[in-house]
Amino acid sequence: MKTLYLDCSMGAAGDMLTAALLELHPHPEKFIERLNNIGLENVNVKAEHGTKCGITGTHVSVLINGEEECAHNHSHEHMHTKKHDCTHPHDILHSENNMHICPYGTDEFSGTDDNHSGELSTENADFSNNSNICGHLYQHDEAAAANGDNHQNLMHEHMHQDARHGHHHAGMHDIESIVNRLTVPNSVKTNVMNVYSIIAQAESEVHGRPVSEVHFHEVGAMDAVADITAVCMLIDELKPERIISSYIHVGSGSVRCAHGVLPVPAPATARMLIGIPTYGGEIEGELCTPTGAALLKYFVNDFGAQPIMRVNKIGYGLGKKDFERANCVRALMGETEAESSISELCCNMDDITPEAVGYATERLFEAGALDVYTIPVGMKKNRPGVLLCCMCKDSQKETMLKIIFRHTTTLGVREYKSNRYTLDRSVQKVTTEYGDVRIKISSGWGVTRRKAEYDDLAGISKDMGISIEELKEKLKDIL
Repeated sequence: MKTLYLDCSMGAAGDMLTAALLELHPHPEKFIERLNNIGLENVNVKAEHGTKCGITGTHVSVLINGEEECAHNHSHEHMHTKKHDCTHPHDILHSENNMHICPYGTDEFSGTDDNHSGELSTENADFSNNSNICGHLYQHDEAAAANGDNHQNLMHEHMHQDARHGHHHAGMHDIESIVNRLTVPNSVKTNVMNVYSIIAQAESEVHGRPVSEVHFHEVGAMDAVADITAVCMLIDELKPERIISSYIHVGSGSVRCAHGVLPVPAPATARMLIGIPTYGGEIEGELCTPTGAALLKYFVNDFGAQPIMRVNKIGYGLGKKDFERANCVRALMGETEAESSISELCCNMDDITPEAVGYATERLFEAGALDVYTIPVGMKKNRPGVLLCCMCKDSQKETMLKIIFRHTTTLGVREYKSNRYTLDRSVQKVTTEYGDVRIKISSGWGVTRRKAEYDDLAGISKDMGISIEELKEKLKDIL
């Protein structure tokens, strides 16, 4: 199985992921040339060789009108849209009524490894005049309150009003318009918008505002679109069948924002990393950016140690900052064998309700069981019972045992070791005149099979008012 393994032990940012994957591409120079001609206006992506701790790799930078985004870092998401003259050098800060956040969904000043990741770096910022910053924010808020602005009615208007101050803003609808104009495959456009939706949803939840009110600064938005599109294009062209990532190193310390000092990872980043294994460490700074978190959340199939694989190519994506450890993402592309050894966990029960059996089965599947099934059995004292069997990877055994003991009445579980032989599996999305249908492809051992996803066929059949068999007949030349 073609497997991509991402080593994110030094964190992850959009440009670092781009650079690491770029080194895996058979024609990196031509890829950059194509990327710069897909229709991203005023955007130019550069790839340069560099070193971190003696390791040679690639650094990718995104130029907007000839300058890196970090040179502009005054990006806003406006929850309040008052017309104003903001000339203070730090009007990037957000206040209670006028919320300004970074283009990727975070609102912190942060010493990140990659300034153009959407964070605001303290490296070149001057905080010696914080009293003036607070004074500016207070006056701005007072003026807003005195004028009784209605942010719901003025949200759209602000995007145009702020143009005279150099602050152009883009909402999710604007981002979608930009992406739809790109000359890239539809699958790439879909992936880009799905990644962006993860970022917008996280920001919405952090600030308690609808996704429709999440706006990105024009410069930062274009930078983000470039990073996200580049990763989506590279994954589409490299075509890994499985993507695995190490646990994500998020860094440590704190970041400063207008609301005070907040811990690393930043709120929106932390929200996106829910359910993903992360850890801190001795390195101070924000190592995982919102864009990196969103890309990993969307594309990675599993998180953990590198599997047994025959590596055939390695790429290093370098960050900007220097630490004691190499500031890079390492990408390994190779072949893995399907896991052949599995555990079968079985138990007999005669004092459990059917509802409880169903609930336990659902929990086991949610935890990643390969299969769960039941068999009716006769038990002692002539009592009808049920045999519950859970098939799982050896590495999942402890998790499955805890679930079985917690959600069933069994007093003991038996374990059997089995060898398992499988076909390689992949999913291909096919666009038809009736809608998209996912095709599951299985191959290996001298056979190849294709099968349409039942849920997709059922949904289209229901909408059209026809049977699934009738739909299959209409799509027989495609499926």
